[in-house]
Amino acid sequence: METTSNILTINNVWMMICTALVFFMHLGFAFLEIGLTRQKNTINILFKNVFIICVGLLLYCLVGFNLMYPSGFVAGFIPDYFFDLFGLSAPVTDAGLDLTYNEGYTYWTDFLFQGMFAATAATIVSGAVAERIKLPSFMIFVVLYVGIVYPIAGSWKWGGGFLDKLGFYDFAGSTLVHSVGGWAALIAVYLLGARIGKFGSDGKPKAIPGHNIPIAAAGVLILWLGWFGFNGGSVLSADPGATSITLVTTCLAAAAGGVGAFIFSSFLYKNYDLTMFLNGILGGLVGITAGADQMAPTDAILIGLIAGVIIVLGVALVDKLKLDDPVGAIAVHLICGIWGTLAVGIFGAMAGWDQFLIQLAGVGIYGAFCSVSALVILLPIKATMGLRVTKEEEVQGLDIHEHGMDSYPDFRMNQH
Repeated sequence: METTSNILTINNVWMMICTALVFFMHLGFAFLEIGLTRQKNTINILFKNVFIICVGLLLYCLVGFNLMYPSGFVAGFIPDYFFDLFGLSAPVTDAGLDLTYNEGYTYWTDFLFQGMFAATAATIVSGAVAERIKLPSFMIFVVLYVGIVYPIAGSWKWGGGFLDKLGFYDFAGSTLVHSVGGWAALIAVYLLGARIGKFGSDGKPKAIPGHNIPIAAAGVLILWLGWFGFNGGSVLSADPGATSITLVTTCLAAAAGGVGAFIFSSFLYKNYDLTMFLNGILGGLVGITAGADQMAPTDAILIGLIAGVIIVLGVALVDKLKLDDPVGAIAVHLICGIWGTLAVGIFGAMAGWDQFLIQLAGVGIYGAFCSVSALVILLPIKATMGLRVTKEEEVQGLDIHEHGMDSYPDFRMNQH
C-alpha cells in the first residue's frame, strides 16, 4: 500500500511540474508575439496573453472541464447554490478528495494540467491577429472559443469520444491544441484583412520587422523548455521509459526543425533568417507532438526536418494568399499540426495505411468543425461590434488608443 502511495506521489509531483512548465509557455508566447511585432502594440499583445490565461482557467473550471470529460467532474467547481437556484440537484462526487481517482495523479492535478492546454489554443490566435484586432472583439472570441469549442473538440479524442473509438491518435495535441487554434487563426486572419502596408500596390508582401528579435528568440527558447511539460506531462505519469523517450523525441524534432528551416530558407533566400530558424524550432515541436511517445529518435529527426521545410513553404504560401500573419502562427500551428498528425500514420509504432487514413479523417473533421465554429463566432462580432480597429488607431498603435499607455515610455519610437 505504501509503495502504491509513493508511486502516486511521484507521478503527481511530475504532473504538477509539467503543469508549471506549460503555464510558463504563456510567457514564451507573449515574448515571441511582442518580439515579432511593432513596439506600439506591445501592451496590447501582453494584455491579450494575460487575459487568455486568466479567463481560460476560469472558463475551464466552470464549463470546459465538464464538457471535455463528461463524467460529472463539474461537481466541486460550481457551488451547490447555483444548482439550488435552478431547482436542480447538485452532482455528487468526492473525486477531488479520492486518491483512487487515477493511479497516476489526483483529480485536481488533472484539472489544472488540462486547463493549461485549453488556454493555449486562443494564444495561437492572438499572434496571428496581432496589431489590428479590436480588444473587446478578441475577448468575446476567446470566451466562446475556449469555453465551448475547444472542450467539445477535445472530448472527441481525449474525452473518449467518437474519434478516440475510431482510433484517431494525438498524444499531446498537434491537432487537438495546435490545429484547433490554427484553424481559428486562419479564419480570423482572413476576416480581418492584412495590416496597413503589408502588401504593396503590386500585391507583393513587404516585411514589417518586429521591434525586438532578442525577446522573440527568448520566447522560442522558453517555449522549447515548456514543451518538456507539454509533451512530457502528456505521458500522464512519471514512467521513466515513456517519459524519457518522449522528451528525447521532442528535443530532437525541435532541433531538426530549426536546422531544416534555416538551411532551406538560406538556400531559397540567400540569407540566414533568424526568425525562420526560430519558427522552424516551433514547427518541429508542433510536428512531433501528436506522436512523441511513438517515435524512434531517427523518426523524430526526420519529422522535425520535414516540419522545418514546411515552415518555410507555409510562410510563403500564407503570403501568396495575401493573408497577414505577423508571427507565422498559421504555418507553425496549423500546417505543422496537420503534418504531425499525419506523421503518426507514416512513422513509428502506429504507422500504416489504415492509421494514416484515420489520422487524415481526424484532420478533416477537426478542420471543418473549428473553421465553422470560428466563423459562427466571428461573423456576428464583425457585423455588430466590428473586428478591426480604425486606420488611425492602427497607424498610431493600439497601446495608446486602447490602453492609454506606452510600453517603453523612456525610449519612445514613432513607428508607422
